[in-house]
Amino acid sequence: MPLASCIQTTFQEGVLLSIEVQPGASHTGIGTVNTWRSRLNVSVQANAERGLANRAVIDCFSHVLDLQKTSISIVAGHTSRKKTVRFENISEGDLLTLLKQETGEA
Repeated sequence: MPLASCIQTTFQEGVLLSIEVQPGASHTGIGTVNTWRSRLNVSVQANAERGLANRAVIDCFSHVLDLQKTSISIVAGHTSRKKTVRFENISEGDLLTLLKQETGEA
């Protein structure tokens, strides 16, 4: 249930995911859910400068979810660790299933 609290469907086509990014990490990947903030933790090796970390977040989700990068966009928090990511061409249920597999959440 914690992962589901990070996801919401929009009225326009798309699904929103609340994340918290750790730039400059030792590895890039999807972590666990911060239940207090209702955000999925995402680590990226890129530093938070000139949009590098934002691009790394999109690359990470593109790889993990097997989506085109053009289907993924950051819609809020461009200069913050707390971001909202929008996914197109994937349902809320499919996104939840793939993220559960990646995080190991039952």
